[in-house]
This record gives sequence, structure tokens and C-alpha cells, in this order.
Amino acid sequence: MCMADLRRRFGLLVAANRKRRGLTQEQLAEAADISSDMVAKIETGASGARFPVIERLSAALDVDPAELFTSEMPSGLIRRSAFLELSTRLAGLSGADLAWISGIVEAALAPKVGEPHAPAQLTRSAPRTRRPKRAT
Repeated sequence: MCMADLRRRFGLLVAANRKRRGLTQEQLAEAADISSDMVAKIETGASGARFPVIERLSAALDVDPAELFTSEMPSGLIRRSAFLELSTRLAGLSGADLAWISGIVEAALAPKVGEPHAPAQLTRSAPRTRRPKRAT
């Protein structure tokens, strides 16, 4: 993906989030402390944005900055505190611990006896292993 494509995608996602929140370009500009001309240029992909501006735009739109770069993330997903806390804790685990946790999640989401609808199933990327025993 070239820089122009990235600017265009970023701009489209800024515009989509702005419209979802019911804001005009002028209102977003005021909330992010940038000019409305800059918002227009960003939304059309004519101009990029530096990190401080990205941070202010994301705060004004009440989204995580990463949500302005990908449309594959449901709005507000990263800001959900439980998800953020869990993903942060999982990021620090070893591959063996992640495989063990994956087994626990699969077991928790597996259909229960008499349950009319099974929860969504997760796919396993790592083989199931037992968690290493820790010294007590």
C-alpha cells in the first residue's frame, strides 16, 4: 500500500467516524483544535496527519487511533476496558501460556448440554498443550 492509499483510507475512516457521530467538518475541527480546511484535506486524502493531530482527531471522535487505519475493527472495540485489559495481559504471555489460555477459552465457549444455541467458536492457531506447572 502506497502512502497516497494510506492517506485516502485514513481520510475515509475519519469521515465515516465523523458522520457516525453526527459531526460536521467544522465541529470536528473545533473539537480536535485544527482548521476545518485541514479536516477537509485529511478526509479527501489530499493531506496526511502527524501523530499529534491523529491523537486529537481520535479523541474528538471517541475512537482508538488504530480505528482510523482499519475498517475491520468494530467501533469502540479497543476502548472497551475489559478487552483492553485482557489483550494487554495476553500480550505478555509466552506461546505455551497462550496455547493453554486458548484451550480454556474454547472450553468456555463450547456448547453446553441443553444449550439451544452454541456461542461462536474460536479457531485455534496453536496446538493444545498443558500449562507448565509453576513452583509453589
